[in-house]
Amino acid sequence: MSERHIHMAGHVTERHITRAGQGGDRDVFEYALLRVVPRVERGECVNAGVVVYCRAQAYVGARTHLDEARLLALDPGADVAGVRAALGAVEQVCAGGEEAGQAAGDDAGRRFRWLIAPRSTVVQPGPVHTGLTTDPAAETERLLDLLVR
Repeated sequence: MSERHIHMAGHVTERHITRAGQGGDRDVFEYALLRVVPRVERGECVNAGVVVYCRAQAYVGARTHLDEARLLALDPGADVAGVRAALGAVEQVCAGGEEAGQAAGDDAGRRFRWLIAPRSTVVQPGPVHTGLTTDPAAETERLLDLLVR
């Protein structure tokens, strides 16, 4: 199914709409970038990871990659070890188990919502976006390559 929209400039665009049961074997997923903001007052950031949640598959996962040179270009005094530890903690919360701490008993959705809650720390989540996927783990890796590396 599609809808046609005419923009004010006269351009016609077509928007495809997927309704329940029409997505084939693809499931809705949500994701947020993890951003390192070494000096909040300057508003500069480096993308350092992605968190993906797929309710239909009870999946929550995170992949991180810190470009140390870019971080140090923004703030030569940045605590690289601390940032790596914070990013590693996000991956541990997603993985669950004992390393997830208090979040170990929470379901995937609750862990995702906790991780994407706004905070004023050096590692901050960005806005949440959505998409469709057949493999949320592969989507996590694809988004890391596309948006972070």
